[in-house]
Amino acid sequence: MTFSIVARCAATGRFAVAVASSSPAVASRCAFARAGIGAATTQNITDPRLGPQALDLMRRGADAQEACAIVRRTAPHAAFRQVTVIDAQGRTACFSGGRTLGVHAMAQGVDAVSAGNLLAGPEVPAAIVAAFEASDGDLGQRVVDAMLAGLAAGGEAGPIRSCGLLMVDLVPWPVADLRVDWHDEPLAELGRLWAVWRPQMAAYVQRALDPTEAPSYGVPGDE
Repeated sequence: MTFSIVARCAATGRFAVAVASSSPAVASRCAFARAGIGAATTQNITDPRLGPQALDLMRRGADAQEACAIVRRTAPHAAFRQVTVIDAQGRTACFSGGRTLGVHAMAQGVDAVSAGNLLAGPEVPAAIVAAFEASDGDLGQRVVDAMLAGLAAGGEAGPIRSCGLLMVDLVPWPVADLRVDWHDEPLAELGRLWAVWRPQMAAYVQRALDPTEAPSYGVPGDE
């Protein structure tokens, strides 16, 4: 009931996660990223502890494959879980437990990894990664477009209802955390939200670092 992409921008070092599901509020449970460390998803019958665990392991020096292997070996009920990981060098890893739901698949590429379960077909993650690899420029737009390519390739077996985009950069908080928690066309709505947020994102970071140097949007100082 979920498909996703975890990706890195080699030029900027940013990480982004985009995820979509038939279930509500999917990004609140499944998407995790830390600046300078990496990003991860935990999905299928989701255990939200696994994403932070993978990031903690990478912070302590594990690469993506090592972190993913440890999570798989130590996670409670690992057979039910599906996890993807990318590290600071763009190395990727993933696993799908033996009790992952329905048609499920994973795909790894340059600076990106995708996985899904209860899919319309096993080609969906590969379509997501291929679309990401064929693109360039802004990381947020690339992952949104990659997810739309996954939807065009079939997406889930049923309709999706929620999605989200999480992005980290140089500061210790997410520079983008956009969520569509229940919508008839959530990925299209996510694209609209990104178009609104993208030109304002850097200014909100600058407000936090030095408000005297930051431009304002709307009412000065309005959050």
